[in-house]
Amino acid sequence: MAHAQEKHVVLLSIDGLRPEFYMDPSWGMVNVRNGMKTGSYAQGVRGSFPTVTYPSHTTIVTGVLPAKHGIYYNTPVEPLGITGKWFWYYKDIKVPTLWTAAKEAGLTTAGVSWPVTVGAPIDYNLPEYVILPKGKGEKSDEIKALYDESNPKSLFQEVQDNAIGKFGEFGASFDFYNSDQNKARMAAYIVRKYKPAFLAVHIALTDHFEHEQGRDGDKVRSAVEGADVAIKTIMDAVQVAGIRENTTFIITGDHGFVDIHTLFNPNVMLAKIGLYDDANKENWKAYFQGSGGSAFLHLRDPKDKASLEKVNKALADLPDGVKKLFHVLDKKQLAEAQGDPNAALALAAYQGISFGSTATGELLTAVKGGTHGYLPTDFKEIQTGFVAFGRGIRPGIVLPLIGQEDIAPLIANLLGLNLKTDGVLYPGILAPVKK
Repeated sequence: MAHAQEKHVVLLSIDGLRPEFYMDPSWGMVNVRNGMKTGSYAQGVRGSFPTVTYPSHTTIVTGVLPAKHGIYYNTPVEPLGITGKWFWYYKDIKVPTLWTAAKEAGLTTAGVSWPVTVGAPIDYNLPEYVILPKGKGEKSDEIKALYDESNPKSLFQEVQDNAIGKFGEFGASFDFYNSDQNKARMAAYIVRKYKPAFLAVHIALTDHFEHEQGRDGDKVRSAVEGADVAIKTIMDAVQVAGIRENTTFIITGDHGFVDIHTLFNPNVMLAKIGLYDDANKENWKAYFQGSGGSAFLHLRDPKDKASLEKVNKALADLPDGVKKLFHVLDKKQLAEAQGDPNAALALAAYQGISFGSTATGELLTAVKGGTHGYLPTDFKEIQTGFVAFGRGIRPGIVLPLIGQEDIAPLIANLLGLNLKTDGVLYPGILAPVKK
């Protein structure tokens, strides 16, 4: 049997990955499709609620859904005004992760731009993090953030010196295609130099352009091909490092995407019934946390039944046409969806509709592009994808649908880790063990 450190898993997350990107050859994922032919794949992955980046990525590495792992949204609930903070810090995760399980097993780990990993127990870590501007006219700073929070501290300088060159003015910006390529080259360098047993990489450009253009468009197609090139860069590094035979590649994503045309602003409704005043936010009684295709009602006092009744009445009094744009999840249905247990209720939009956070202006406003955040069981367009090939994966298995929480148990099994999850390990995709 191979020594523990000789087993390697490379987990690659393409933000906004949809199954057709690898199932339909017109999307140009040549390298992923080549790998897929030698391994197994899913026709769809049911995500977390809400289907947004940070809760989803935390589900992938914990094997439990947001109600348990504690990363309920991308951003904290901020009724007093949105600051731009995200859930960057690993300490906010409430359960063990693949990182902790690998550390206990004495394995080396690495992460490149994986969400919620600032301060994580990862040996070689370049976390996703931004230093916010302190005053007017200042820009947010992703480059200083990497210098400050990479582990070891010298790692960001090391990858610039050896892999990508000095990060220039637009080095970390999503508006340019070198973003995914830089992440891939940093990851490739870490693979060659340190040969980690577990490497997780998050590449985000596809999502960025799906927000701008919706489910299809020239920028989206170009970003999907770019993600495929980034993955090939890392596959090549695995080969150069001499660990190809012992490596499993898992390619997944956080959510699918939906074209949108209308923004529903539930805080405008709250303002009309006197529960939220944009001019005097500190007097708030109720607030909807918008998360793309869903919105979660937070009460200042969780026991405030009167305000909850007012909200339910306001929802019931909406015009019939508006009521058909979304459905309401009560506390019990929210618990079944394993979303934020602190929310009093949630709204789940149907396709074409997204939620805004403003409390002023019209209840419905026009919007274009695409979004996600929907209830993962409402329609298949919000599903993400899964492809696995390499060591330990049986070729030719097609899974119609898996859960996002099913990925961690597979990785734990491949690396021999002890991690308790709510996911299912599908024995059918595991290659027979050679005696």
